[in-house]
Amino acid sequence: MAEKSSAPSTGRRLARAELLLLGGFLVAAAVTILLVIPPSVDPAAAQWKQTSSGPLSAADRDLLIKVRQAGLWEMPAGEYAATRAASPTVKQVGKQIMNEHAKLDVLTRQTATKLGVALPNEPNGDQQSWMAQLAAESGPAFDQDYANLLRAAHGKVFSTLAAVRAGTRNSEIRKFAGEGINFVMRHMTYLESTGLVEHTDLPEAPTPSPIPPTAFVEQKGRLP
Repeated sequence: MAEKSSAPSTGRRLARAELLLLGGFLVAAAVTILLVIPPSVDPAAAQWKQTSSGPLSAADRDLLIKVRQAGLWEMPAGEYAATRAASPTVKQVGKQIMNEHAKLDVLTRQTATKLGVALPNEPNGDQQSWMAQLAAESGPAFDQDYANLLRAAHGKVFSTLAAVRAGTRNSEIRKFAGEGINFVMRHMTYLESTGLVEHTDLPEAPTPSPIPPTAFVEQKGRLP
């Protein structure tokens, strides 16, 4: 009888040993996978950086870079206007924009330093080509291109400033974007004062979504 009871007992011990070996193998495999293949990082979360003035997004950083680069080509363009422009108004506008961009550049660099954002030291490729174009012109041709190149560029950065100001979670960027909007609004007004801006060449505003007829009736009914 003893021999008959020993066989099942031995089988159970072997089964438990196999399970332990299998379990150890699975644990070791899992550890190896974690070491070799690190856990994935959420791209959206990686774009944010916590600062003393609130979270800093990729759009916040991009705004500082864009404003910095705008100054890096518009300040030299203002110097070109002093010697190449035919119109006294264009000469004056070039001087105003150049001087104000110098002030905005100081603000940009101060804000970037506070937030730990690295800034470029040269304009982007398009801006360098615009500088080369203006550097090769003089007289009325310069006046026309200066007014239109800068007006188009200011329109683009204005849209970026407004979008970031509307949604940023960072108080420093909120303050900076508000100041930047004021600068860019003045510059667009200066450029338009030359009478040379071709507004038909500027990009059109986005087409608004159609208002549902029912919503219009409801709104109309609320009017006094």
